[in-house]
Order: sequence, then structure tokens, then C-alpha cells
Amino acid sequence: MEYKNIILEQNGKVLTILIDRPKQLNALNIPTILELHNALADANMDKNIRAIIISGGGTRAFVAGADIKEFAHFDGEQGQTLAKNGHDLLFNFVENLSTPVIAAINGFALGGGLELAMSAHFRIASDNAKMGLPEVSLGVIPGYGGTQRLPQLIGKGRAMELILTANMLTAQEAKECGLVNHVVPQEELLPLAQKLASKIASNSGQAVATAIETVNAQSDKKTNGYKKEIKNFGKCFDTKEFTEGTSAFLEKRKPNF
Repeated sequence: MEYKNIILEQNGKVLTILIDRPKQLNALNIPTILELHNALADANMDKNIRAIIISGGGTRAFVAGADIKEFAHFDGEQGQTLAKNGHDLLFNFVENLSTPVIAAINGFALGGGLELAMSAHFRIASDNAKMGLPEVSLGVIPGYGGTQRLPQLIGKGRAMELILTANMLTAQEAKECGLVNHVVPQEELLPLAQKLASKIASNSGQAVATAIETVNAQSDKKTNGYKKEIKNFGKCFDTKEFTEGTSAFLEKRKPNF
């Protein structure tokens, strides 16, 4: 499939998706959201892809936000539809993808850009990255999951301050509050992402997918996460990958997943 706003690069079992709208600082518009959805859906079905990296093309921005000119004249109903479609097609979709997604934040990750990064399974950043949710300065609130995911990641008080002030965090500040796991010079960002993704890809794909599902259960108020863990733990025992993994351990060899 041909894409206009994203670039795909596969290295072994790892797919890197670069958002490529340099003139707009990689801002998310509806066509880009659709392209990301399609690329991620295809990757999730591809048995040769075991981990995904999302980053921004160039050196200035991961994603500088949503494309404001696209919805500046929307009314309330259109705004709700925009947010719901975004949740369904991209942000909730990424969070619940069975293939792990790493956000490699290179530069600005603002508004919808930070919301995309937060929907990934974890985040790393370059030392020039800046992150924030500036929506209230535009008379609106985060609409792609920011009000929900940011408190889960950094705590309610810190999230409230960041959302209500519309301030930005530096990469180091984001690491200190747990929003990102690693901060490295920009030239080391994608190599680190590749290293982490390759490590994940070497593990049991079924177990990784089950772990994602189980960890995500803690944010579902209708689900008892501990019961979900017990159930999914037991399910793993019935898989060929459990047999291979335990056999490899006992035989002192690397597993062949």
C-alpha cells in the first residue's frame, strides 16, 4: 500500500513508522490518522513483524499536535465525532494492539502528538524533546485520550498541572516523572528504539501479546486485573511457545519462537 504521510522501514522483525509531514511538523490530520491505522493494522497481522516503532520524520518534531486548521470551524457535534473517530482508529487502537509499540519521541510531542506517544506501550525520547498538552490555551481540552492517560502515567496532580497550565516538559522532566523511560541524544534515539524492539521481538510473541492485554486490564474499571492475570497466566500453559520456552530453558539453549 502506498502512503503519502508516513514512511515504513522494516529491519528484521521490527517495523519503524515515520510520520512524514515536515512542513506541518508532522501534525496529525485525518488522512495521516487513517494511514497510521492501516499500517498498524497490517503490521499487527504480519507474523514477521514482532514490534513497532513510531517516530517523527526529521529532527524537529515527533508530532507537533493535531492539524488545527482541519477542525477550527467545527461545531460541538463535529468535535465529538472527530474525537471518537480518533480514539477508535488510532489512540485506543494503538494501546490495545497485540504487537508492542514504542514511541520514539524526537522533538516536539504536543497535543495529539503526546496523546499518540502515550497510547504506545512505552516511550523513549531524544534530549531535545519537549512534551505537553496545550489544548486549554486554544479554548479546548485534550480529546484523544490525554485527560485519561496522562494521570495514569504521571499521577493526577502532575497531570492536572500540566493540562491546566498548558506548560511543556523537557525530556529530562518527562523521564523524572515517568512519562518516558529513557532520554538519549537524538542520533541515538532510533538505534535505542531498535535495540529495545529487537529484544522484545526475541521473546514469545504470544506471551508479549498476552502481557499487553493483561497490563491494560488494570485501567478497565469493569475488570479485576488480578483475576485477568490468573486466567491469562493459565492460558499460556496451553501454548506451543510455553512448551518451547521452558524446554529451551531446561536444555540450556535459546528458544525458537
